[in-house]
Amino acid sequence: MMHAMDRARLALEGLSVGDAFGEQFLHAGPATRAQIAGQRVPPSPGRRWTWTDDTAMALSILEVLAARGTVDPDALARAFGRRYRAEPGRGYGGGAHQVLGELAAGAPYEVTAQALFGGQGSCGNGGGMRAAPVGAYFAGDMDAVVAEATRSAAPTHAHPDGIAGAVAIAVAAAAVVAGERDPRAVIAQVVARTPPGPTRDGCQRALPMLRADHVTVAAELGNGSRVISSDTVPFAVWCAATHLADYAGALWACTEVGGDIDTTCAMVGGIVVGAVGLAGIPAAWRAAREDLPGV
Repeated sequence: MMHAMDRARLALEGLSVGDAFGEQFLHAGPATRAQIAGQRVPPSPGRRWTWTDDTAMALSILEVLAARGTVDPDALARAFGRRYRAEPGRGYGGGAHQVLGELAAGAPYEVTAQALFGGQGSCGNGGGMRAAPVGAYFAGDMDAVVAEATRSAAPTHAHPDGIAGAVAIAVAAAAVVAGERDPRAVIAQVVARTPPGPTRDGCQRALPMLRADHVTVAAELGNGSRVISSDTVPFAVWCAATHLADYAGALWACTEVGGDIDTTCAMVGGIVVGAVGLAGIPAAWRAAREDLPGV
């Protein structure tokens, strides 16, 4: 198996290309919908595909892993705040602007994350969108994957289901990096390890739909349009598990069902790349993606 940081960097490549690819289709007008229907990749002459908050936050996770070998929530909160302060226009949602702005000002994450939604904390999909590198890094030790994914969500997601989304995506990524290629087994591991709640229930509902088409599955499980974990993660896990040999096909499936396209593409891309490797990402897509800073 590859070195832990190399595995995490591979997951970041899959995640970031997916994020940047999906962002090209997020606000779909008639011309964009025609591109999606014909699976025509957006042209990028003189313009790169910009990555969003999904990648920005995953970069912070890699930064902390490289420095500490574990996800330290305090260090991660500070990294999130620094990166947000430098580039607040990366597509962060309303709740993220609030939390990350406070983190950038030095507020403790335990207070800022808990304060959202009347003290419930966020059950959004942001914990899951950045979690594939965590699973890749700790692949081979599922107990560590669950614990570290939980810590990776903590700076922004105090709600149990927001944390569950991070665990589910990390477990899927870890299972694939460790060599699992059976779709049912991948999803079953996610169900077994994800904390109880709506996200886990959605992943459980994905198991009987392994042979269904992606449009049917998204109609049942959600496509991220509500921007919450339970509406995003189950479809992403299903899509990744059923496209483990086809990175491009997995991302097109996310794109065709609409919703929070950049986020589902980031989740799915970060998982599937563990099966197909760097060579499985279309070279033209990697070339079109905006460059990543070194980690």
